[in-house]
Amino acid sequence: MANWPFRQGVHTIGDGVYGYVQPDGTWGWSNAGLVTSRGQTLLVDTLMSVPLTREMLGEFAKVPGGDHIDKLVNTHANPDHFFGNGVVEGAEIIATATTRAEMAGFDPRALAGLSANWQAMGEMGEFLFETMGRQFDFSGVDELTLPTKTFDKTLTLTVGDKTVELTDLGPAHTDSDTIAFVREDRTVFTGDLLFNEGHPIVWAGPLSNWIAACDFIVGLDPEVVVPGHGPITDVGAVKNLKGYFEHLRDQARGRFEAGMDWRTAARDIPMKEYAHWTDPERVVANVYSLYKQWDPHLAPAPTPVLFAEMNHYRKECGHAH
Repeated sequence: MANWPFRQGVHTIGDGVYGYVQPDGTWGWSNAGLVTSRGQTLLVDTLMSVPLTREMLGEFAKVPGGDHIDKLVNTHANPDHFFGNGVVEGAEIIATATTRAEMAGFDPRALAGLSANWQAMGEMGEFLFETMGRQFDFSGVDELTLPTKTFDKTLTLTVGDKTVELTDLGPAHTDSDTIAFVREDRTVFTGDLLFNEGHPIVWAGPLSNWIAACDFIVGLDPEVVVPGHGPITDVGAVKNLKGYFEHLRDQARGRFEAGMDWRTAARDIPMKEYAHWTDPERVVANVYSLYKQWDPHLAPAPTPVLFAEMNHYRKECGHAH
């Protein structure tokens, strides 16, 4: 099957299951999903902003049974997967306790103020404005809408006559990364455990957990995989991502043992096989994550530093390497 057409909007997977896709899948342009059965509905993730989420809900309202949302699952705590929660009125919002705690640490006004304040934020501000500040309207997210029901590790939900199995496979991309598997329809919504033909980013790690998560998803034997970013696909894309991580790990390890610093290693590792993948600057954060794992005494590089380093990489290397 490989990749489905990468077009904006609702994609019918079949039997009341739908994906919602936003090209081009780069920073902030995330996907979501809808499961409907016997008058009941489950939404997997909202989008980066209130306007984008309203537009998605309007499109889902056109499919049978999609005119209301009973339950909403947030796969993880990145703004492009939960900032639209507030417009899903009346829904029970479900996430792991870890995801809820991580969500609560976000200040939505910080993103809303990017357009006015980015120049005062240095390299990080420049990067955030270029990747997210220009593209998104953050008005309407004055306060976060957090999950109302939490779980740890696994939770099985019933949507009409469908079973949706939630499994936390993190920490990997974030502190907690949940997938939603619709067993009857052999469809899995991966959240950001799959960036399809885009460089992933390891905010939490360890990388070994993410590799294990890829194996878990492949082991479910799904027919359809809806990634957090990129076109709908099959398990081939999950195997490709696992290969990416193994390549990066092995290449970084040799450079780490040779005494090369992580900034230099990120630029030195050959990535030609992934040259067509979007957001190549994320390799910087991923190599740092590996180095931090291997050397507990490594000087910390908090998020603002990583954003600044990714900005340097974009300027030096362009959008391919």
